[in-house]
Order: sequence, then structure tokens, then C-alpha cells
Amino acid sequence: MLMWKARMILNYKGIDYETEWVEYPDLAPTFKSFGLPPNNKDGVGYFAEYTSPSVKFGDGTYCMDSWKIAIELEKRYPSPSLHIDDPIVVQVRNLIPEIMGPLQPNIIPKVPRMLLNPPSVEYFERTRKERYGMSLSQVEEDRGGEPSWKAAEQPINEIADLLKKKGGPFFLGKTVSYADLIFVSFLHFLKRLDKGVFERFLSFDTAFSTIYDASKEWLAKDD
Repeated sequence: MLMWKARMILNYKGIDYETEWVEYPDLAPTFKSFGLPPNNKDGVGYFAEYTSPSVKFGDGTYCMDSWKIAIELEKRYPSPSLHIDDPIVVQVRNLIPEIMGPLQPNIIPKVPRMLLNPPSVEYFERTRKERYGMSLSQVEEDRGGEPSWKAAEQPINEIADLLKKKGGPFFLGKTVSYADLIFVSFLHFLKRLDKGVFERFLSFDTAFSTIYDASKEWLAKDD
């Protein structure tokens, strides 16, 4: 999901780029070799010291963390604008963790099964076991299912209300903002992970499939 936020910005702004794939165990040593400092533990959405994606700009400088990357890309490539300063962007950014939190038992255990290459599977399962205090299969069995979906209903309905407030298809009506790319990146992550989960999420409100369909051109380049 994090990677798709940066990729969608690049696609939306028409910025030429190349992707270099890095496996989970290699993220920290690779990014350290670039001279990147670790993420600020007090920063927005802190998850780990080194996270994907990072971006190398044409002048040789690097940037890590999706939020920082978005701000830097908007500064360097201001047109078309992503309206990052509009309050809706922070509202949507802050709602995604509220949705992901209760849905994690239905989502995170599928990541190594559906998305990761073998070198990353062991790392992902081991580090998440440390975080949850149990294996991912146990997380899925004990905490997943309908209770997980039920707990996510309120923030899902909140984001649906925000999306429909100005008539759609985007959060600012017919104007695209970074709020749209944040949310569509989340939807695309669900689709790549498990189409059943994706369809279940879309079923909460027709506005979700509308914004996803309206954003497909910025999902086309994925290599």
C-alpha cells in the first residue's frame, strides 16, 4: 500500500521513473547504504526505522516515507497539483489506520501468502509474530472474521461520507487530490491481496468502486 501511494503520484504527475525492487530483509541495509537516516519515531504513521518506498531524485538526493515523498514530489513537480494542503488529505490519511487497525487480522496474514517472494516471507512472518505475540495464522484464526469487519464499520462509513460530501467521484468533487491517491492505494492493495476482501470492502458503499474506477489510469504502470 505504501509503495502504491508514491507510484500513483508519479503516474498522476506523468513523471518518468524506474522501479528497483528490494526484499524485506534487505531494506534497512540497502537504505542505510544510500545514507538515508531512519524514520523519525515521533513522525506520522511511524512503523519501522526503514520502510519502503524510498525515492532517488534526479539530483541524487533520496527521500523515504510516503508522506515525505508526497510533499517533496508536490514541491518539485507542482503541476498537476495534489492539493496536499487541503484539510481533506490529512482527514483521509488519518482514517486509513483506523480502518486498517480492526481489519488487520483479515488482511496482514494474507500478505506473505499472496504478495511476497520467498526471501521476504520468513522475515515478514517472524517480525509480525514478534509484534502480535502470536503467529499470523493464529492472528487470523483468533481475531479475524466478522468481528474484525464489524469493528471497522464506523471508520469505513466515515470515509464514505467524506467521499460523497462534494458529489464525487473524488473527495474534492471533480478535483483530484492526494486524499484520493491515499484511499485508492489502499483499495488497490486490497485487490492485489485478495479479491474477496476487496469486493467486501467495496460493498460498503458504491462510492468506493466509483473512485477506484475513476483512478485506474494512475494504477496502469506498475513495474
